Amino acid sequence: MNKFIDVELFKSHCRDGMSIMVGGFMAVGTAEILIDALVETNVKDLTIICNDAGFEDKGVGKLICNNQVKVLISSHIGLNPIAGKMMSEGKMEVTLTPQGTLIEQIRAGGAGLGGVLTRTGLGTMVEENKQKVIVDEKEYLLEKPLKADMAIIRGSRVDKYGNVFYNATTQNFNPMMAMAANKVYAWTEELVEEIHPNHVMTPHIFVNYIVRESW
Repeated sequence: MNKFIDVELFKSHCRDGMSIMVGGFMAVGTAEILIDALVETNVKDLTIICNDAGFEDKGVGKLICNNQVKVLISSHIGLNPIAGKMMSEGKMEVTLTPQGTLIEQIRAGGAGLGGVLTRTGLGTMVEENKQKVIVDEKEYLLEKPLKADMAIIRGSRVDKYGNVFYNATTQNFNPMMAMAANKVYAWTEELVEEIHPNHVMTPHIFVNYIVRESW
């Protein structure tokens, strides 16, 4: 199966109201080319699931500043003052989730689990409207799994089959998100013929499309 598409075809797959997972941490490991493409489409009412709100000029911050994001699910937004302003003004719904809980919710979504149990957030506003479960006389919050229509991931190297290798901290969130979305779009810094099996971090079965600027 040929998984290669160009950016223009990627744009045609984007729709208003989609839920999109975006890999990376403070834009490190984020596929900026695909973020730029999303900005160009001007699709609206997006639900973005990402570690953070990026910066005003990097990562998902570009989508936020272009008023394309209706809901943001992330662990912090402090590096993007526009995100905080929009949240305060009621222009964007923000769900702030402890970082460890967020990645476990995504992992649960990819693994087909019913959720995860955690004590993080007990006694705080995090527990509001959430189910609690008692295990061995200890109380836990049930955090439900997260899935998305689309995941945008960035690989340091991707081979022609769609196997992905991430270098160092660019791995952040990308592998888990690749398992938790209906369609996965991989951008790569370097396209190679084949990645050695020992170096594969995201297997090709999770990658639907490999996106490049042109072919």
